[in-house]
Amino acid sequence: MTIERRALQLTVAIACLVPLTAGSQGIIRGVAYIRGTAVTPDLDSHFRYLSGIFLMMGIGFVTTISRIETQGARFRLLGAMVVCGGLSRALSWALVGAPSGGHKFGLMMELGVVPILMLWQARVARLHAAPQKSGS
Repeated sequence: MTIERRALQLTVAIACLVPLTAGSQGIIRGVAYIRGTAVTPDLDSHFRYLSGIFLMMGIGFVTTISRIETQGARFRLLGAMVVCGGLSRALSWALVGAPSGGHKFGLMMELGVVPILMLWQARVARLHAAPQKSGS
């Protein structure tokens, strides 16, 4: 096991705390989780639904950790979902205005950290596959 692989696993595990925590809190607390937001039944329902998806996305990333070097397709799909969400958040910023600090942190994760992790996972996968090919 390489040090780089282990570092990627640890980094992904730490990053997973964001969707696991925020998703769980969104499910439990509903839209009231966002202070100062007027709660309507439809908004709360949609917020809890999206929080459930966010939680499961975090769980999906957790399932890649143990054999991260072989989980490229799953990692890319989950990462693409996160980036799509980040682009949607950026559109909201452009059309409606700047969000609060927590949402800016989310945008940084979605359009900065996750793409870097996707590239890193691809590198670890290539490094893992290379010795197997040369040993044949």
